[in-house]
Amino acid sequence: MDTPRTAIIDIGSNSIRLVVYQGPRRLPAILFNEKVLAGLGRSLAQTGSIDEQALALATTALTRFAALAREMDCHEVRTVATAAVRDASNGSVLIERAAAAGLDVELLSGEDEAYAAGHGVLSAIPDADGIVGDLGGGSLELVRVANGAVHQHASFPFGVLRLAALKAKGGFDRRIAKALSDAGWSGAGVERPLYLVGGSWRSLARVDMYDCHYPLPILHGYRMSRARIDSLRARLADADKASLRVIPHLSSGRIPTLSAGADILAAILPVLGATETIVSAFGLREGLLHRRLSFEEAAQDPLIVATREEGRLLGRFPEHGDLIDRWIAPLFANDAPSDARLRQAASLLADTSWRANPEFRVELGIETALHGNWVGVDARGRAMMAVALAASLGAQSPYPAPLPHLASEADLARATGWGLAIRLAQRLSGGVAAPLKRTTLARRADAIELRWDREDRALAGEAVEKRLKALGIALGLPARVTAA
Repeated sequence: MDTPRTAIIDIGSNSIRLVVYQGPRRLPAILFNEKVLAGLGRSLAQTGSIDEQALALATTALTRFAALAREMDCHEVRTVATAAVRDASNGSVLIERAAAAGLDVELLSGEDEAYAAGHGVLSAIPDADGIVGDLGGGSLELVRVANGAVHQHASFPFGVLRLAALKAKGGFDRRIAKALSDAGWSGAGVERPLYLVGGSWRSLARVDMYDCHYPLPILHGYRMSRARIDSLRARLADADKASLRVIPHLSSGRIPTLSAGADILAAILPVLGATETIVSAFGLREGLLHRRLSFEEAAQDPLIVATREEGRLLGRFPEHGDLIDRWIAPLFANDAPSDARLRQAASLLADTSWRANPEFRVELGIETALHGNWVGVDARGRAMMAVALAASLGAQSPYPAPLPHLASEADLARATGWGLAIRLAQRLSGGVAAPLKRTTLARRADAIELRWDREDRALAGEAVEKRLKALGIALGLPARVTAA
């Protein structure tokens, strides 16, 4: 193995999940992911304990997960338990059964949960500035994040499996508002987003994406307004479960908690003062990994780390992507920093489609950028990366749906320029480093200029000239070659 494998077993109030990670410390890839909806918190409100059926399901799941982690030769297996095990009168029984399977369970406090959820969002969205809400089966954690750090945090007993009992007492929204206000959270989200963590809220976003005909089936970064949340609450109050099962990628096991998730989200938004929500693909498990990083490691851009690793694994010339970006960067000196990182990510992915059938490389390039398991990038950014890769592989405008719906015409034109510059770099160099190190590409007032030493004139050819000319046309300037 190139790097050690780390397994996290997350014993939640609704689900138990095993995730195995491997790769760069800043953003290891997920090798395996399995969950069991054991419902450990289902009976807590009525009996104060975990029922026997849930214990049996959990015991089977933990035994399997421990065995899988051994078979996968995981260097570390970290097992954590949250609200249901923490609060149940017989939580120790499950911990003992986990120990019998060879697992050492770490019982997280509400504060630990909140802190980990905050770090999970920061891992995926380093510039997050707002409130993180992590809704589980047994509890709701709220966390203030800003400037790359976790600040105020709190835990409330408002998990989706407990809400039925709370609603039965009457005055649901008022009770939620009082609890948050008493804890000092009133107005904490004014002019800031609420970042959504937890399976119930991610599933709620799936419903909204379906209802709104959203063209990109990627949850991370998806935004919902308070008005949309109120609409979803009304829609789900008496929704037919059969009608929900047709929604793509919506887990049938999450359908029973959708309405409860909408209820609590609609109740807390007015108290916090937040008017927008943003879905985070990362949460507690990723936060546990993120907390271990050094300051320097945490400061690394998650998109660049992930695309660089993808290029290393799939490209012919793993070091080539960063060099290509440095070589073409002088043409795009006016790119905002947020766009420059998208250009770099596209450069890092530029050689990952070479194994595909030549007739399908464009499709694969678009698929890689648009639907890749990236974080630190929104729908616009994915579309620009996809267009850059498509252009680098020979595609021309108009680009296929949904790309024109995700970014502006100006954005797609800029990304086309990136792609044509990448295409020139790959043709000129043959994919190796030395030719790019000896040549330069510059944007002059009157032309795009490719400059090389006289001994490198052998690299010239019709293909290079055609690609240089196409790049100049895209950038609105003639192209020329000069020799030192």
